[in-house]
Amino acid sequence: MTEEDIIQLIEKDKWMMDILRTVEKLGLSDWWIGAGFVRSKVWDYLQSYKQRTPLPDIDVIYFDPYDFSQKEMPEDTTAVEEKYERKLQKIFPQVKWGVTNQARMHLFHKRGPYKNSEEALSEWAETATCIGVRLRNGKLELTAPYGVGDLVNLILRPIPGYKKKYKHDPKAFERRVSEKEWLKKWPKLRIEN
Repeated sequence: MTEEDIIQLIEKDKWMMDILRTVEKLGLSDWWIGAGFVRSKVWDYLQSYKQRTPLPDIDVIYFDPYDFSQKEMPEDTTAVEEKYERKLQKIFPQVKWGVTNQARMHLFHKRGPYKNSEEALSEWAETATCIGVRLRNGKLELTAPYGVGDLVNLILRPIPGYKKKYKHDPKAFERRVSEKEWLKKWPKLRIEN
């Protein structure tokens, strides 16, 4: 399975395309829908599931260094992020939305400022989660900083440099695998470190 195969898989999914069109209309700068939105779709397909595995939320990320105050910078959410979440919730009330501006997320990850959303996405704990999709001028785009190999081969692996990048939270990978119950939901997955 290639990046193009993943794009085609998403293009055939009306619900996913409706979500992507809706987020595109927000006009966010440097935006992506990441993590489980794509990851779960691929894993469901590879496990031959007929029904979508429920998503706990849909993670929308964007990058705008000018839409929050200094006071809001370390907060869990900002007024603008909440505004976008409310807009999306009105259109898709059955979905829990998480909208975060990656221009401030480096504080939570104890790193230097990110240059863009793709760099921020590349810092998520496991390689299969470091994937995003968006519509740009009506065309579907995929970003996968570590490629799609681990994702399509059903491998759970920490990102390169994980021990250094996550020294503030060294058990993040193991905790996420356990709490999210990925191995129960997708039994063909395997952990490789």
